[in-house]
Amino acid sequence: MKRSGFGGTASGQCLHQRLLGKDVTRRAVILIGSGHFDEVFVKINGERHYLWRAVDHEGEVLESYVSKRRDRKAALKFIRKSMKRNGQPKIIVTDKLRSYRAAMMIIGNADRQETGRWLNNRAENSHLPFRRRERAMLRFRRAKTLQKLVSIHASIQNHFNQERHLYSRINFKLNRAAALAEWRQLLSA
Repeated sequence: MKRSGFGGTASGQCLHQRLLGKDVTRRAVILIGSGHFDEVFVKINGERHYLWRAVDHEGEVLESYVSKRRDRKAALKFIRKSMKRNGQPKIIVTDKLRSYRAAMMIIGNADRQETGRWLNNRAENSHLPFRRRERAMLRFRRAKTLQKLVSIHASIQNHFNQERHLYSRINFKLNRAAALAEWRQLLSA
């Protein structure tokens, strides 16, 4: 069987191309409430890299970016990229990393930034499904593979994450069935 960069097989590569072709990963989302920015450490071949993520007020992952550094320049590039694709949120919630503050000063959004002890839990919790997937894959070998996986994984997670605690069992099952039907139709095209 032919090996590829995504999913390990040629069929995984086809799925990746179909998803990108159908424009699943790049949805036009305009942030209305708050945007949560966070970074997480990821090891690639024993080297430390950083996965930057932007999450909206409902917990959906909007943007992911892999970099080797965790400085002002990397934060600035990530924030600009995220705001260009998803619009400017009213409030930007971050952790207390000083790189965010320096980048916000350059952009001119320093007055919109909020930091606090538990304010950024929405972004921190968005890393959990990624960490489970990372353990199952036994880590990463290349940054390009990580970037591909993160973009596809986030769109799939956003599609099937129904926030079960907000709905009754009947409504949850209906929403899940609708998401699955839409997913099957997307893959059959």
